[in-house]
Order: sequence, then structure tokens, then C-alpha cells
Amino acid sequence: ESVVYSFGTLLLDLLSGKHIPPSHALDLIRGKNYLMLMDSALEGHFSKDDGTELVRLASRCLQYEARERPNAKSLVETLTSLQKETEVPSHVLMSLKQETESSTKPLSLTPFGESCLRLDLTAIHAILEKTGYKDDEGVANELSFQLWTSQMQETLNLKKHGDTAFRAKDFVTAIDCYTKFIDGGTMLSPTVYARRCLSYLMNDMPQEALGDAMQAQVVSPEWPTAFYLQATCLFSLGMENDAQETLKDGTNIEAKKHKN
Repeated sequence: ESVVYSFGTLLLDLLSGKHIPPSHALDLIRGKNYLMLMDSALEGHFSKDDGTELVRLASRCLQYEARERPNAKSLVETLTSLQKETEVPSHVLMSLKQETESSTKPLSLTPFGESCLRLDLTAIHAILEKTGYKDDEGVANELSFQLWTSQMQETLNLKKHGDTAFRAKDFVTAIDCYTKFIDGGTMLSPTVYARRCLSYLMNDMPQEALGDAMQAQVVSPEWPTAFYLQATCLFSLGMENDAQETLKDGTNIEAKKHKN
């Protein structure tokens, strides 16, 4: 079935207000029983002549032989000639309540949120670098005196090397160092997950990045950065609606944080 035939079935459904088998509809049209096809709710919305023309157009689109159907150009021309109220907003024509200004008001984004929306990874890198580890305070595991061993020192050195690579934008090395730090299991740091997340994004690995952004949220549930990075990953994966929702969550959490 062609696009034109499909349009014919759609137009027929709109005119009748119900689904009528195309073959039965064509019999009614051939018998000039137009009124039996038309939905009574459409009465008064267009003239009898226009209604007849729309039914004829639907019947032409539903012809069995493709060569007997109109092409897309003639379809548009016919519909354009029937269009009367070109300046009336669609919500008025469809009797829909227009959304209020407050409901359509765009979200007021923070610089971090703006960077996520633009997928500006360089700007996100600058923000994470400037913030450092201050958001880990009270979240990251505290190191007890007993854990100050050579192994712990080695683990902290891995983080330090990862930070140096991250600052230098050597994201492959950063991923390697942060992975070894995380696998060490001696300390949980949401910032390390955030930094490895961005490093993955810089290396075109959005799925892995999303895993780290979600892990950062597990470690620090009310951390806006975790939500912002999740939104960035979702945008990268083409999941626009989910990304917008997550970006909104991050923005609201940050706004609440500043109020407190």
C-alpha cells in the first residue's frame, strides 16, 4: 500500500469518525451515499460542496490501481484549495485550550544545564575541573587510620594520576586510572564517577558514560551533577525525552539546594 492509499484511509476515518473498510466506503461513494459516510459532529464545519470534494478525494486515494490514485503534489493542491482559515491558530480550530504562559515557560537552566543541553563536553570538563572534589565532602567514604597502608597510598596515587590526565584532557589515561581506583574498592567518590563519565563521553562511549552517571547518583542521590551528566548521556544516545526530563530533575534539585 502506498502513502497516498494510507492517506486515503486516514482521511476516510477522519470524515466518518469511525473505521470503515475502504471497499465498503467506495461502494457508498459510488452510490452517492455521502451522508452515510460523514460524521454528524462535522456538520456545519464546512460546506456540502467541500465535504463532497473531500469524500471524492478519499475515494481517489483508495483506488485499487496505483496509477488511478492522485500523486502527492495534486493532493496538496486540492487540500490547499479547500483550506479556508489559514490564519486561525491550530488550537482554535481543534477547540483545544491554549497552554498558559507558565506551562510553556522554558526551564531556567544553570550554566551546567545549558552545557548539557548543547552537548558542550568542553564546557562540562571546565565545570568539573573547577568544582574539583568539594561535592564529595560528607559523601565519599572516610578513610580510617587502619586503611593508611601502602595499598591505600597506591589507590590515592591512581586518583591523582587520573586527575592529572583529566586536567590535561588525556581522557584515555584518565579512564584507565579512574577505573583502577574504582576497582580498588577502598573509597567511593561520586566525583570520580563523574569524571570517568565525561572521559567516556569524550571517547564516544555514551552507554558506559551513562552507567557512571547513574552510579554517581547511587553514591550521592541528591547531587545535581549526576543528573546533568545522565541528561548529557541520554542526549548523546538520542533519547531526547528522557534527557529533557532528567535535565529538569537536575535543575530542580540544584534550585532546591541553593534555596536551602
